Amino acid sequence: MKMKNKFLATIFGAALVLGACGGGDDNAGDKDSAAGDVNADKVYQANCATCHGGKLEGKNGPALANIGGQLSEDEIHDIIENGKSGGMPGGLIKGEELDAVAKWLSEKK
Repeated sequence: MKMKNKFLATIFGAALVLGACGGGDDNAGDKDSAAGDVNADKVYQANCATCHGGKLEGKNGPALANIGGQLSEDEIHDIIENGKSGGMPGGLIKGEELDAVAKWLSEKK
């Protein structure tokens, strides 16, 4: 019985971790003037807010409220695409959504 409990705890823990990474958002195609055809804020909320906070204030991950004053759009894009050692996984956002979120975050100064 102990083995079954450990197995269930492991599965539950993995589900929590994967759930925190976010997922797609069916509303991500809504227009946002700062990001073209993608609503970068909605994509961010669905994929990044769990770690970086709904208002960019930081939680498990660093605050991003002024990230555009620290990193260029290309640097932000690279971190989102490839991740960063220390806990930021790469590949959570791809394609047009990645481009839109990188541009949107680069404007946060």
